[in-house]
Amino acid sequence: MKILKKIPEFKNEQEEAEFWRTHDSTEYLDWSKAKKTIFPNLKTTTESISLRLPSPLLARIKQLANEKDVPYQSLMKVYLSERVERDLSAHHR
Repeated sequence: MKILKKIPEFKNEQEEAEFWRTHDSTEYLDWSKAKKTIFPNLKTTTESISLRLPSPLLARIKQLANEKDVPYQSLMKVYLSERVERDLSAHHR
């Protein structure tokens, strides 16, 4: 029987993601014992908001989204998420 390494504790999801990008999960988990799981009652965690933007800004966002071939709302979510993470990281140094 293979001896598995202990999975470390992570400070946040980003740290965990980086760990799994650089480590082989088979050294930590016995995938032969994995079971398929279905979560049929999960609720979406998004919330609708109303946001007023200057028309020229919205036009530029839509133009960028079109160039990237993604919905403009999705692009806005990515931009907001990246900025929040950056500011929180700088704040917690």
